[in-house]
Amino acid sequence: MQFDDDADLDTSEVQDVRGSRIPGGRATVGGGIAGLIALLIGLFFGVGPDQLGLSSGNDEPAANSSSLAQVQQTCRKGSDANAQEDCRMVAVVNSVQAFWTQEFARRSGTYTRSPTVFFSNQVGTACGAATSAVGPFYCPGDRKVYLDLGFFDDLRTKFGSSGGPFAQAYVVAHEYGHHVQDLMGTLGRSQDGVTGANSNSVKVELQADCYAGVWAHHATTTKDPSTGRALITSLTDADIRDGLDAAAAVGDDRIQEKFQGRVTPETWTHGSAQQRQQWFYQGYSSGDMARCNTFR
Repeated sequence: MQFDDDADLDTSEVQDVRGSRIPGGRATVGGGIAGLIALLIGLFFGVGPDQLGLSSGNDEPAANSSSLAQVQQTCRKGSDANAQEDCRMVAVVNSVQAFWTQEFARRSGTYTRSPTVFFSNQVGTACGAATSAVGPFYCPGDRKVYLDLGFFDDLRTKFGSSGGPFAQAYVVAHEYGHHVQDLMGTLGRSQDGVTGANSNSVKVELQADCYAGVWAHHATTTKDPSTGRALITSLTDADIRDGLDAAAAVGDDRIQEKFQGRVTPETWTHGSAQQRQQWFYQGYSSGDMARCNTFR
């Protein structure tokens, strides 16, 4: 996965609050067993931590933002994205949002851009307070994606993903799939409290995987508005395999087998490893969001 060295990165799409503290409260879930349970429940859940019981109940709705504090200084060009992980995530956010802006316009709609918030350890959101234990998530209350970059190490070491830059890009694109669902009015289907292999929660997650694949299909042809050239210049078969491997690694069956020693489909919220791979590849091979109807 390579970026145009000469492209200008748009750091306004990322709020960097790493090292900041949650204002007005604290997250109720920490590390250890509690954090692990939260991670198993919440990984890629796609909704805010209030839905997971992680809010302390008296937290302020927004992160204590030293906005762009780090990335604005270090992430200026595509060459920075090729060299640094946080800059790579800025570039992925830029590419994903450029694609969805163009796709919505092509369909006579309007895409509303969503910031990604880089945080460390814990963060306050419009959905409540959360710790890194819940993994990456999208908060519909403030329409922001939240990401602790340390999760990418966990994806590889704890969940057995092969890792790689595109595995990370898949994670970000999946969360923006939830933002697309929010704009289209389908995200709320996941919040009916029902779990299981055929639940709306699983269908919402699989659709977000499919939307991530749709972006990947168009990634090398989506033009950066500032240059008129594609921000992502190369996406190889090996990159796609890394994305598929990451999708499988966070399948409900894989996670349950690894951490609880048994598979319980009646508690699934995200889908199996095979389903997650299938729907990501459906989006990637077709490039058509209309092919992402998991609710049929």
